[in-house]
Amino acid sequence: MNRSQIRPLPEVGVEVRGEVPGDAAEYARTKVLAALGKVGEPVLGTRVKLSQAANASVRHPAHAQVNVDVNGHLVRAHVTADTMPEAIDLLAGRLSRVHRRGHHGGGPRPGSRIGQGRRVVRRRAHGPARLTPAQAVRRMEDLGYDFHLFTDADSGVDSVVYRDGEGGQRLARARRDVAAPVPSGLPPAAPLGISGIPAPRMGVEQAVWRLETTGLPFVFFADTATERGALLHRRRDGLYGLVVPAE
Repeated sequence: MNRSQIRPLPEVGVEVRGEVPGDAAEYARTKVLAALGKVGEPVLGTRVKLSQAANASVRHPAHAQVNVDVNGHLVRAHVTADTMPEAIDLLAGRLSRVHRRGHHGGGPRPGSRIGQGRRVVRRRAHGPARLTPAQAVRRMEDLGYDFHLFTDADSGVDSVVYRDGEGGQRLARARRDVAAPVPSGLPPAAPLGISGIPAPRMGVEQAVWRLETTGLPFVFFADTATERGALLHRRRDGLYGLVVPAE
């Protein structure tokens, strides 16, 4: 490669929140730059967000997220870990894999392998078919899960409650065109945030692609094959788990 073909390294902005170690920002900048140095297209902008939950009881309190503009296409990755250096290492690895596969947004390219051949294991959500959001939160807490898929007892809309990484919980719904009451019955110390974005409509293969390329802990989506809400996540055995409503 001659000198005229060498692209300058992009600026990497790093935003920190919470009890993030003082040297974490520079470590993140170094690791992300190393990953972006292998990209064959112009990198127009890069932003890293690091956050550390103050509550010591929160599982995987270190969060690292990166948003990269690769020649006009947005690439996003998000990971959680027990420590911030571990989260940054995972983030850089995720970003490298995204670029090696050439996924820059929109969906899987024709002929690409989905899920690296991993088997998707399907199961129904645990517990009663219909719950209120407050009941779903309590069930999530009782089971020690990070999320719980359920069908809202009042609206009939497939929904999910999940931990937001800041010590709280959030609620997302598969549909926005059905009026759903504001959740009640939650203790004041455990407010439930509500996502204003409905679950995207997609097939399971597209959900696998999104899970891999974003680094999110799970993907909640409206399955085009069933027209029901579904949730795809990584299992500890390396397989993908597809959770569908109990009814």
